[in-house]
Amino acid sequence: MRARNFLGIAGILFGTLFWAGQPAQGQSGAPQTVNTKLDVRAAGSNLGATMKGIVATADSPMWIGYEVAGAPGEHGDCCGNDREGGNGDSSGVWHLEKERGSGRSWQGNKDVKLEAGNQLWILYRTDKRRIERIRLLSNQCQLDAGGLRLIWLTEVKSEESVAFLSGFVQGGEISGGDENQIGEQALTAIAFDGAAAADKALEKFSSPGEPEELRKRSSFWLGAARGAAGLVQLEKMAKTDPSSDVRAQVSFALFVSKERGATEAMIQMARDDGSPHVRGQALFWLAQKAGTKAQNAIAGAITNDPDTEVKKKAVFALSQMPKDEGVPKLIEVAEKNKNPEVRKQAMFWLGQSEDPRALAFFERVLRN
Repeated sequence: MRARNFLGIAGILFGTLFWAGQPAQGQSGAPQTVNTKLDVRAAGSNLGATMKGIVATADSPMWIGYEVAGAPGEHGDCCGNDREGGNGDSSGVWHLEKERGSGRSWQGNKDVKLEAGNQLWILYRTDKRRIERIRLLSNQCQLDAGGLRLIWLTEVKSEESVAFLSGFVQGGEISGGDENQIGEQALTAIAFDGAAAADKALEKFSSPGEPEELRKRSSFWLGAARGAAGLVQLEKMAKTDPSSDVRAQVSFALFVSKERGATEAMIQMARDDGSPHVRGQALFWLAQKAGTKAQNAIAGAITNDPDTEVKKKAVFALSQMPKDEGVPKLIEVAEKNKNPEVRKQAMFWLGQSEDPRALAFFERVLRN
């Protein structure tokens, strides 16, 4: 499976996305709404206490929302979805009560750059005195709460939002990126918050004392949304996390990261990690990066790694590279490598490539 397929899946499963646009704001910085009973009030000096006070009186469905600064990066448009049967429409109205599944508008998203200082809306659906759902939206959406009440809180500090959301992460279930779990929804909201408090929260969630699944999910967001600070923590996890499964996920997070040092960190994992599983995963994601550095690291694993299974995974990694890079290397391995299992693996993937150079190689072998 090519890198774009993996990232497409990641976008569907994990990506609550937003983009920079003209804010759709009404009174006192609140969003423009239709079919909504809007109630604007100050958040007060303690967001957590304010939220808990509102929720304690929510015997029937309602929404609570506020705005924080979003993390810069390339994200998707949540309001431009005009796919038939989807949520929202091309006019930019997001129908909160007509959501399907997670309510995320990932279909047909285009990537656009969110500059520092642009805003993110965080919305909570509450009923029967409990918060049951958390949503992220871009601040250019109009909101339709389906006739329900929307309490909009002003002057919310990002640090307090991160602290409030962290309670759901640590108290809720995190399992394989299930976007319908409130713990996962809260983790995503933290990942896209622009405050330094979000970096500190993700650093805590990814520390060895936390549950393994939470460390895995946090590593993904460190790579996908946290830039240079995320890379620093991923490099630390690659060296110190005690779980090979978590470190394997770190190799994917490094692949997702757009930071320059991420490739070097992947190369180091492919070369030095004590687990053959992790080295193999790092090699796979290196192959999706392509380029001379990745090619050299993969070729080095084929030659030098002490584990035959890792060598075979490195051969597979060559098959995942662009053909002009991978096929010549596969032919070289098939001709010259001293390990018969490795040569056999190279010939198998050459056969799968349907490349004319592979056919010419097989013809030459059969004639000798």
